[in-house]
Amino acid sequence: MAGCTHSKGLGPVEARTTEGCEDCLAAGTTWVHLRMCLHCGHVGCCDSSPQRHATAHHQQTWHPVIASFEPGETWRWCYVDKVMT
Repeated sequence: MAGCTHSKGLGPVEARTTEGCEDCLAAGTTWVHLRMCLHCGHVGCCDSSPQRHATAHHQQTWHPVIASFEPGETWRWCYVDKVMT
């Protein structure tokens, strides 16, 4: 990822669920789009979703890099460097 050192050394990670946002599923809420943490596989909802669980996961764990978990999308985002590729 250009401009980001946080993605170096990140190997393939398996999603902890394929059903949707882990936290929304547990709370019975809905999401707009899904993001996956490339450190631990947490699947959370995007910042357009009411609960913003992907960002909340970053704020709780400091895991810096997420990827879109939407079909056909391959971009990544680093919360620390604020860089998308």
